[in-house]
Amino acid sequence: MTQTKEATASADTAARAAGEKRAKNRRGSSAAGATRDPERTRAAILDAAVHEFATEGFGGARVDAIAARAKINKRMLYHYFGNKEDLYLAVLEETYRGIRVAERKLHLEDLPPDEGMRRLVTFTWEYFLKHPEFLSLLNTENMMRARHLKRSNRIQELHSPLIGLIDELLARGAREGLFRSGVDPVQLYVTIASIGFFYLSNRWTLSTIFGRDLNANAALKERGAHIVEVVLGYLKP
Repeated sequence: MTQTKEATASADTAARAAGEKRAKNRRGSSAAGATRDPERTRAAILDAAVHEFATEGFGGARVDAIAARAKINKRMLYHYFGNKEDLYLAVLEETYRGIRVAERKLHLEDLPPDEGMRRLVTFTWEYFLKHPEFLSLLNTENMMRARHLKRSNRIQELHSPLIGLIDELLARGAREGLFRSGVDPVQLYVTIASIGFFYLSNRWTLSTIFGRDLNANAALKERGAHIVEVVLGYLKP
């Protein structure tokens, strides 16, 4: 009986040791994989961080949760991004980069001014609809008065091409008699973005106040058309 117990204990010890070795190997393989493909690892961390920060806000977001979602360890996360604040700033920059890259694909410079403006306004509304995480992150950062965004060395560089494209559309439209002259491209873009942003950020309370389902597909489609009409109507000479 004693020999049987000793054999069982020995087998249990061996099994635990084997399990620990396998776990260590998996961690090592994960770290090695991350080292071999740093771009994929960085992208995985950013994707996980976007979800966590958009869902929980900056204060509620947990680095442990981000690392687990990215399937890496925290040490690897800190290797790439330093700390939570640096990671959050990288998320903000990547979020803005995403919409700016998508805007460049509109090729506004190749379109007639009125068609280009219509496309930009429609795109902005539809992008907000498809990317609720973008709105959540902007809300979070605005509540902190752009504390993190002020540290960015890239943010103005990311936005300058867009403002240049809008300015060029406005200039061509004015020359062709389609748009009024003297429109500030920054003011115009703030208007385009804010009309949609306010609606989507407040649709739940507004639906309750006015007794309408502002989140219904028909209501969203109607709102998109309304934004286009408002902007193009304002631009008429």
